[in-house]
Amino acid sequence: MISTIRYWFLVALIVLVYIAGMFVTLFENDSAQFAVMAMRMVQENDFINLFKGPNEYLDKPHMHYWLAAISYKIFGLHDWAYRIPGFLATLLGAYSCFGLGRLLYNKDIGRFSALIFMTCQTIVLSVIDVRTDAVLTGFTIFAIWQLITYVESNTLKNIILGAFGAGLAFSTKGQIALLVIGICILCHMAYTRKWKQFLSWKVLVALLVFIVTITPMLYAYYMQFDLHPEKIIRGKSNRSGIFFIFWEQSFERLSGEGVGKNSSDYFFFFHTFLWIFLPWTVLALIAYCWRIKTFIKLKFLYNSNYEFLTLGGITLIFLIISFAQFKLPHYMNIMMPLYAILTASYLHSLHRFTKEKIIKVLLGVQYFILSLVFIFSVLVCFYVFKFQNWYSYVILILTLLIIVYFCLKREAYYMRIITLSVCSSLLLNGILNTQFYPSLLKYQGGSNMAQKVKEHNIDVNTIYKFGDYSWALDFYNKQPVKITSLEELSDKKDIWIYANDKELKKLISAGFDWDKQLTVDQFRITRLQLKFLEPSTRAKKLNKMHLVHIY
Repeated sequence: MISTIRYWFLVALIVLVYIAGMFVTLFENDSAQFAVMAMRMVQENDFINLFKGPNEYLDKPHMHYWLAAISYKIFGLHDWAYRIPGFLATLLGAYSCFGLGRLLYNKDIGRFSALIFMTCQTIVLSVIDVRTDAVLTGFTIFAIWQLITYVESNTLKNIILGAFGAGLAFSTKGQIALLVIGICILCHMAYTRKWKQFLSWKVLVALLVFIVTITPMLYAYYMQFDLHPEKIIRGKSNRSGIFFIFWEQSFERLSGEGVGKNSSDYFFFFHTFLWIFLPWTVLALIAYCWRIKTFIKLKFLYNSNYEFLTLGGITLIFLIISFAQFKLPHYMNIMMPLYAILTASYLHSLHRFTKEKIIKVLLGVQYFILSLVFIFSVLVCFYVFKFQNWYSYVILILTLLIIVYFCLKREAYYMRIITLSVCSSLLLNGILNTQFYPSLLKYQGGSNMAQKVKEHNIDVNTIYKFGDYSWALDFYNKQPVKITSLEELSDKKDIWIYANDKELKKLISAGFDWDKQLTVDQFRITRLQLKFLEPSTRAKKLNKMHLVHIY
């Protein structure tokens, strides 16, 4: 089994990669938007009302923004401070994967589960591009772990902690948390036949703890929406925040009503999974098929060597979310702990039952993935965004030496699979967090313009813009940019307008003139294109953002 020294060495390297990404500029749209929403809470000392720009925000509960606001209160208005709650929630999720894996199987599978969870691509990305799902995932798997522990040991402490975790998860993103927790618990109880655990006074205590935990969120929703039926939210009046979070929210996602439809592809989450679980994707797919085959052979009868929580949870949740009309890749983050435990148990079984041929094939697959990561890293560092500092070469060489050492080290094949897979993630995300993203974000107009505002000592209170928001400009200015129109500008003087090329032409046509102009490159960095990544054609894909002084 994996040694304690190696395990903690790998964990430490993963955490270092996380920390490196925490100081990168915030991404638009969601990360920067949520950071601004939490910033407004602190600046206006209003922790009840949620706003997205000038509009009241009904879509998600308050917990993620409260945690970010608390971090701001402690550390100040910094991008890394915004990321701290997501970082800590991810560590909680990893520890919970370890705990649940150990509970369902053994300590080694628990360790493997934590490593797999921490290194799958979407989880590493969620620590830098922090959305509500980072916090949601940590609280959800913590709740599942504690509630399953209660089912197995009938302890009051665990059901209270489980209810508390479930309350925090529900207060972060609503019904999806209870759906995932409920399905996992029901799958486990149906397989183990431990239904009697429901028939206990401890369940009533847990229900009380859950209600108390979600009360602050419900109170905030009530104060902002239920007390004000006159407010028009998404074209409707008489919107109840409490009714929304208990009933309407998930149905809006499933139907696309309110939030809109962006995909009717029922296989969206399947081909999304192919990249978000890298470098473990192939292992996870084989593990899933193997577990189905095993249960069919067992005719789904109880066997103490297996658990149905991960397989049943993955299958049912995957089917439900696949029918939603509004889909985004990070919606699968909440399922990553289940995939991690399932994959870890499969790897452990291969070693336990000495499946040498299969292990060798899988090792070859992981070597192939590592080679692709190496090629990508070389392309990024020496072609797409070339190294600019000597220490970047030193860090890359040291990383490659560690990988080469483990590649040449003589040890059990399954141990090589685990170590080299972790190394693939470390190399890929180390390059992304220290080289690719910092270089890429030089083309994000809002954050770069905020830097120019600071350099030229421009009063942020005099900056206006048309139409869409620039959340990065808002955050790094530490002041939401005011929205205006051409008609309103006629009464304003000595102001700055943040605009794109088309909007500048409208200003000229309306007879406005300016005496100063600052310009930065702009590219929608979350929608990468090959022509942008190609240095020789990059300039053709860039737009411009301008800040002009109307005198």
